[in-house]
Amino acid sequence: MSHPEPPAGCRPPPAAPPTGWASPLAAALGFALGVCLFFIGSVPPPAWLLGLAAAAMAWLAWHWAPARPLCWLLVGLLWAQFRACDLLCHPFPADLARVDLRLEGRVASLPESKSGGTRFQLRVERAWRGEEALGFRGLVRLTWRGAPPLRVGEARALGVRLKPPHGFANPGGFDYERWLFQQGIVATGYVRDGGDLGLIDPGAGSYWIDRWRQGLSERLGRALAGSPAAGLVQALVLGEDTEVTPDQWEVLTRTGVNHLVSISGLHVGLVAASLFFLTRWSWSRSPWLVARLAAPRAGALGGLVAALVYSALAGFAVCTQRSLIMLSVVLVALLWSRTPRPWTGLTFALAAVLLLDPTEALSYGLWLSFGGVAALIYGLGNRLALEGLWRCWGQAQWVATLGFLPLLLLLFSRASVVSPLVNLVAIPLFGLLLPLVLIAAALLLITGIATPLVWTAALLAWLLDGLTAISAWPWASVGIGARPDWAWVAAFGGALLLLAPRGLPGRWLGLPLLLPLGLLTPPAPAPGEAWLRLLDVGQGLSAVIRTAQHVLVFDTGPAFLGGFNTGDAVVVPYLREQGVRRIDTLVLSHGDQDHVGGFAGLAAQLPIDRILAGEPGELADPRAEPCLAGQGWTWDGVDFAVLYPAQAGLEGNDSSCVLRVATQGASLLVPGDLGQAPERQLARRGGLTTTLLVAGHHGSNTSSSRDFLAAVTPAWVLYASGFANRFGFPAARVRERVAAVGARELNTAEAGAIGFILTATGLEGPDLYREAHPRLWSWRPPGER
Repeated sequence: MSHPEPPAGCRPPPAAPPTGWASPLAAALGFALGVCLFFIGSVPPPAWLLGLAAAAMAWLAWHWAPARPLCWLLVGLLWAQFRACDLLCHPFPADLARVDLRLEGRVASLPESKSGGTRFQLRVERAWRGEEALGFRGLVRLTWRGAPPLRVGEARALGVRLKPPHGFANPGGFDYERWLFQQGIVATGYVRDGGDLGLIDPGAGSYWIDRWRQGLSERLGRALAGSPAAGLVQALVLGEDTEVTPDQWEVLTRTGVNHLVSISGLHVGLVAASLFFLTRWSWSRSPWLVARLAAPRAGALGGLVAALVYSALAGFAVCTQRSLIMLSVVLVALLWSRTPRPWTGLTFALAAVLLLDPTEALSYGLWLSFGGVAALIYGLGNRLALEGLWRCWGQAQWVATLGFLPLLLLLFSRASVVSPLVNLVAIPLFGLLLPLVLIAAALLLITGIATPLVWTAALLAWLLDGLTAISAWPWASVGIGARPDWAWVAAFGGALLLLAPRGLPGRWLGLPLLLPLGLLTPPAPAPGEAWLRLLDVGQGLSAVIRTAQHVLVFDTGPAFLGGFNTGDAVVVPYLREQGVRRIDTLVLSHGDQDHVGGFAGLAAQLPIDRILAGEPGELADPRAEPCLAGQGWTWDGVDFAVLYPAQAGLEGNDSSCVLRVATQGASLLVPGDLGQAPERQLARRGGLTTTLLVAGHHGSNTSSSRDFLAAVTPAWVLYASGFANRFGFPAARVRERVAAVGARELNTAEAGAIGFILTATGLEGPDLYREAHPRLWSWRPPGER
């Protein structure tokens, strides 16, 4: 029976707005914005200034309510600065770089064993330089060649050499320094030969969860030895994706299902949802249980426990902490019989994540997770539901794809074209396989029976084969080069318009707003110009020279442990960022790995029309032909000439190709690792005068002789050397000889990628990547932070 409406005068008044320190929603949003703003800057603001501003704002907010959200923004700034101060206020001392140190600490991560070495993190508890005790503490990332079996949590004494966090700095490249900062790593380095100074404590200490995960990882590895899906199983069960091969990652990325591999919000949500419905259904079967606790609340408790256990399997990694917090906001509200508004819940979850760890603001995963949920709320919320399961699922995929598109292109410069259709099938399929994987892993752990896990891995391998076939389609993935800021603003605005309700006037304008992302192209040299970019590849060499219609790459940089190489990690991202899709000529100066280590990675990603090499026999590519003096060509008004060697068949550094590039107003000379004797031969021939010289052999004293420098008379000398390298390059004697000819110097180890423009009238530059893109976490010379 319905009750009549009370008279208007008897109705309760509407709820008054919150009178505290701003509404909780405004406070959470202000706090989150403050944390994010802190990491946008390149230099942390003075703490006293922030504190003074916060105090003044608190006084103003007490008397004027609209100022309260701004006060919470300042609280967010202060909180981020306080948490980041461990790394920013106490950086690794520069005078300890490459010095023999003795450390005592606990293994703080699952060791990652690759060919030639083991990589792990060590939580340093005590440190010495000789007999001098140091105040250095924190997390360091180490590589150990020939390491014994390491157990998470065990305490060891090690002899090491460390250096400050430092990574490659190139346009379009991965920001390794940002990742180290987010992980809280204060230094990187390696264990010296003979650096095993003994096991102090074999116990796990506070790392008992990770020790348990390591044991499970080893049991999974033994059970699935030889299976192509072993890495996928490890990733789904434990969140450890280090065993997924680079080729498999490429397949998953091109098909747009890489988010299904590592434990993320989707996985935690699937597990929690499964236990929620299972617990609710089971609980509702018993009237006695329902009388004491409602079935939905029991389901929420079951889902929360399941999410907690599954996150523990992943070692409470950052991505699972984020997912756990987001899920907890929803499930706790259900326990309290509250239905939070979607935007309110999302904002509180974001604030909670940043309260727990402000550096999460630097994680691409954070913005993909919250951005994806925000797109679904915006695109599906308050809309009439479509009829039919597949129509609803297809609509969700459309919203997710369109919402993610600008963000994926902004963060990674490429996106999968086939992702909507593949995910339409893959997400439900993974949703079925994930419980099977977890149940099979539990059976292995409890009973030792491996057969169900082997069968499940076979299903995953079959799925991976199908994805591999799809990823082979040339149009499966598209990439874009650099775009101006206004194009990104337009693209996000276009996506919002297209996802808006159908009745919104002007909704169709979303499509033309998206078009600039696809139609614009990065700038290119004018005819008669040559653009040089000496890439930062560490202790190695790689340079890209572009003309109006052509591209030449000189050397590809080194390869490292575990298959990592600068060809696909540095050169390819740079070329894609520049809009380059094809290499006209690749010059490989000689066969040393610091010059050709990235060749295979580069060749697998981009087509190459011609390959010239100083030692073509060292390359597993029949297209390679010897570079010989006298070879030359002209591209778009720019002259290219090979000056050395005069004959084929030479070996080692003295087989290096020497390339000269000249416009009407400037010139460039790249001599590879050429030694002093061949340098003097070239000097005697004459005609070497050059504006820009890339120093031979990374600045080694075996190159850049006085006679050679006198013949070249460069205005600039560029060193391609590794940061704090063990060879001491560039050598002091070389720098003295360079100074004697009046040349200015630049080093990729300090400047990052170095750019110059050779025009018809002279030289423009330099364009230094680190100087042009300063970041809060970026390496700086001592005294500049």
